[in-house]
Amino acid sequence: MTQCSVFRQIQAISPQPIAPTYTLCVSISPTNPSSAKTSDSGLPEPITLKTLKRMKRQGEPFACLACYDATTARWLERAGVHLLLAGDSAAQVILGHDRTIDMPIDFAIEITAAIKRGAPHTLIMADMPFMSYHTSLETAMTNAARFMTQGCADVIKLETDETFAPLVDRMTRAGVPICAHIGCKPQSSSVTGGPIAAGRTATQLDQLVRDAIVLEQSGAVLILIEAVPEEATQAVMAAVSVPVIGIGAGSACDGQILVVNDLLGLTDEPPRFAQAVDSFGNRLKEAGQQWVTRVSNRSIGGQAYSMRPGESEKIQSKSNTATPIDR
Repeated sequence: MTQCSVFRQIQAISPQPIAPTYTLCVSISPTNPSSAKTSDSGLPEPITLKTLKRMKRQGEPFACLACYDATTARWLERAGVHLLLAGDSAAQVILGHDRTIDMPIDFAIEITAAIKRGAPHTLIMADMPFMSYHTSLETAMTNAARFMTQGCADVIKLETDETFAPLVDRMTRAGVPICAHIGCKPQSSSVTGGPIAAGRTATQLDQLVRDAIVLEQSGAVLILIEAVPEEATQAVMAAVSVPVIGIGAGSACDGQILVVNDLLGLTDEPPRFAQAVDSFGNRLKEAGQQWVTRVSNRSIGGQAYSMRPGESEKIQSKSNTATPIDR
């Protein structure tokens, strides 16, 4: 289902005149009119891997964002964003950890499904968390299956290099579409002492190209390349035929991705490659300050509920006839 709403109807049962009727509506994922291209039936045309491949052939860049909840996903689908990533960066921007490796797998699966419910016509990619695909082939396959079934993911992203080729091959043959993440790999930052750029020497560039070629040959349907010079990006794109998504990898990529919090100006110290389009953090603070003021002034706004006709008089009558309690 693309809509999950809870309605409670309070009906008038008192004599004439008929009392007002209130409908309480809590909508988790309401109807999602999208600015995306529509099909002949009038419904939004879903974005698929075929869509991205077609856009690559036509030289049309596609837009991607990492987000973490159904409401944000709903608005980003309406904006026409082609791909949404349920990123393991949620460990930092949602759960408050310092590292992506603290992302719980159950939480990762839940937010993937939430994003799909919020943006049912958008291609949804899931990040498999740290150590969810490293300990054994069997564990990796089981966890990938959970992301595809419970999480409703369309694509699974793995932080990889050429040594992951057997795993990518096995997953692909089992029907799991894989995006191979190369270059800077945040899940490996403990080894390097923190995130570092990749592909900055001729040797590193050659390794990136070799990784991309081997992973595509193993079945990867997308390549994501992070924090590399433009020369490395161009070399990888020249070596593979699948769409290449960049983050901090220059402007030549087939698709570009950022964390939505960085895009909106919600991050105190964003990465050097992330340029915000809004200062939403300050606007959110101002909204909070206004609420504090309204509460302080007892002017919370909105519409109040009222008693049914005649009920206030009953309450007043009871108050007037009440017998004081003997002391």
